Amino acid sequence: MNPQAKLISTASLLLGTSITISSNHWMTAWIGLEINTLAILPLISKTHHPRAIEASTKYFLTQATASTLLLFASMINAWFSGQWDITQLTHPMSCMLSTIAISIKLGLVPFHFWFPEVLQGSTMTTCLLLATIMKFPPITLFYLTSSSLNSTLLTSMAIASAALGGWMGLNQTQTRKVLAFSSIAHLGWMTIILNYDPNLTLITFYLYTMTTSAIFLILNTTNTLKLSTVMTTWTKIPPLTTIFMLTLLSLAGLPPLTGFLPKWLIIQELTKQELTATATAISLLSLLGLFFYLRLAYCATITLPPNFTNYMKQWQTNKPTNPLTTIFTSLSIMLLPLSPMVLTIS
Repeated sequence: MNPQAKLISTASLLLGTSITISSNHWMTAWIGLEINTLAILPLISKTHHPRAIEASTKYFLTQATASTLLLFASMINAWFSGQWDITQLTHPMSCMLSTIAISIKLGLVPFHFWFPEVLQGSTMTTCLLLATIMKFPPITLFYLTSSSLNSTLLTSMAIASAALGGWMGLNQTQTRKVLAFSSIAHLGWMTIILNYDPNLTLITFYLYTMTTSAIFLILNTTNTLKLSTVMTTWTKIPPLTTIFMLTLLSLAGLPPLTGFLPKWLIIQELTKQELTATATAISLLSLLGLFFYLRLAYCATITLPPNFTNYMKQWQTNKPTNPLTTIFTSLSIMLLPLSPMVLTIS
């Protein structure tokens, strides 16, 4: 891809995200989302592979539908209330349509169908952007409108996302699809607490972004696309493979790693709200995700590749490790002792 075109796309991506997360008016938020959509499309389709073109087409059609619904919802709300302020979402129909539109943009169940396919057709770097930065503006809109949204609808979608994200990730052999369903399951955790403590939603998103960024950067360094190649990555960079295992376990939410912190806080808050059944259900559903994280960790660090005559051992890579990988992996593994400070902030 042309460096100038890549620079323009990246700058537009940052601009669109900044416009949306800093706006109070529905129209400026919508403009920011549109800039984001148009900026990411060249990055998805830059390989000129048929799967990449298919992914960019699916992404464009889905995001255009969601943007249309969001604009329609804001216009209905402005028609009945005279308010374009994002926090003044009062009309029931507008609340329903905006919830659906933002859910489509995020990839929440039952609007998740596009997300695994788009990630499968993109490069690792683009997948990292789609799974983290591109979700920040819709999460911000959810945060600003959280007091107006239907808690029953959000809880149902959250439970369904945690269930489907865990269930569909069990039989995947492509690392990008595994991480796509992992993202859907984590979105369930973010959504379930939105009505009761929106700050926890943002904390969960930030920690998820750090951990997922670390995993995508490691997979990009080792050039790993399938589970079968995960088994041979230990010959490339053995220390990085060990850190990869710990980061996966952190994403699964095992103590004493960082990923345990948001799940602990969410379960604690749900219990305070006397939603013990909901907390129990989403905790049990997280065990499905734990299975495929453990499978990835097992493939990466414990299994040995078959030692056939025609098997060629992979040499240690000369590709330098991105400094961001070191930062994100360290934060993904060792942030749990800071939980008292996080509790104080939230």
